[in-house]
Amino acid sequence: MGCGSCSTGGDGTPRGCKNNGTCSSGGCNKLNVFNWLGNMELPNNQQPFDMVEVRFKNGRKEFYKNHENLTLYVGDIVAVEASPGHDIGMVSLAGELVRVQMQKKKNFGKTDEVKKIYRKAKESDIEKWKEGQEREEAAKPISRRIAIELGLSMKISDIEYQGDLSKAVFYYTAEERVDFRELIKRLADAFKIRIEMRQIGMRQEAGRLGGIGSCGRELCCSTWLTDFRSVSTSAARYQQLSLNPMKLAGQCGKLKCCLNFELDAYMDELKGFPDTKKKLKTAKGDAFYQKMDIFGNKMWYSYFDEPGKFIELSLDRVQEIMAMNEKGATPTELVDLENIVIEIAEPDYANVVGQDDLTRFDRQKKAKKKRKKKPRPANQANASTEGSPVPNKPAKPRGPRPPRNKQQGNKPRGNNQGAENKTQNNNATPSKENNTGAEGKPKKKKPFRPKRKPRPNND
Repeated sequence: MGCGSCSTGGDGTPRGCKNNGTCSSGGCNKLNVFNWLGNMELPNNQQPFDMVEVRFKNGRKEFYKNHENLTLYVGDIVAVEASPGHDIGMVSLAGELVRVQMQKKKNFGKTDEVKKIYRKAKESDIEKWKEGQEREEAAKPISRRIAIELGLSMKISDIEYQGDLSKAVFYYTAEERVDFRELIKRLADAFKIRIEMRQIGMRQEAGRLGGIGSCGRELCCSTWLTDFRSVSTSAARYQQLSLNPMKLAGQCGKLKCCLNFELDAYMDELKGFPDTKKKLKTAKGDAFYQKMDIFGNKMWYSYFDEPGKFIELSLDRVQEIMAMNEKGATPTELVDLENIVIEIAEPDYANVVGQDDLTRFDRQKKAKKKRKKKPRPANQANASTEGSPVPNKPAKPRGPRPPRNKQQGNKPRGNNQGAENKTQNNNATPSKENNTGAEGKPKKKKPFRPKRKPRPNND
């Protein structure tokens, strides 16, 4: 695609281009060439090929002669011969592969008529070249407005300034012949430069501007396709495509070039198919052709009484019925019932009981009776709780048991008794029996004194 569609940086220059939007082709990835002969050494006593391929704006390429034997590599900016003056371009291919390209484009043998390479571009040449690229975008709306004022039925799609700013080429498309003599005068007065008008086709215009096709990829005409051939609607018919102009038309408004890519393969497969205009005669009635699957070797026919019912037939079956009709015989039906083999597909799961019953959710489920829990005796409940597993915890070491009080005798122990034993051992508080003094008067209780000071409440 062109540099104008690349994401831009903070200074407004495209990020995707290595030269920051100043490449000679005006776009990225347009008609790139891989020199697969670049690393091969030439035989002894053989001079390198003196022709060089130079690329200009939007994929325009021309061949030039390196008569000065300059050491040129791909990507070098050179000044080449033009009429008048000189032009600036970038070397896109050098070496023996240029000979192959010239033979492909039928330019081989015309080396005497080829223009020459003057030198490698200087800094002043590159500055002029960049200045011309900046003028191109500003000149488009002005030139289009002048063409509309003159009432010309043409579209100016692209403008290319020559490297020395001595000439500007205006590319336009038009369906009919256009008298642009007055237009050239107006453009020369507006831009103060020599004007050259060059008409191109719709496909060439799409190739120069670039874009994204309906397939999601870049246009073939802007990346690798240079030979534009005519495309007819018969190419779509042979490939069994619907004749929808919105789907078959490309960005240029013409039929897509890719309709010709697979046409030969479809034509070879169609040689084995019978004539679709012939009708199939059966005892049930005549049938006519509906559609076909070319690479699947299948055809669909319908009876005249049932045009909406498509019957799939193999190619061998259609040829068999046609051979029978030529002999005067007619089959019972289109489909050969005797040779139909019913294949029972084995289930890929083991248990299929109840899975195919659609009414299984409509049945009312019986309510389950809830069993009442019987009350358990207290002793059994305590025993069950005592016998329940307790998580393993490290056992705490127990100290020596305090001695029994002889005055208590064999009285049953209670909660208070255990508390009294603790108080006796620790000598903290007297027991309930010793709360009275020798005179029988109750002793006064000491006020409770906390050991630690209460913490201040910060809330």
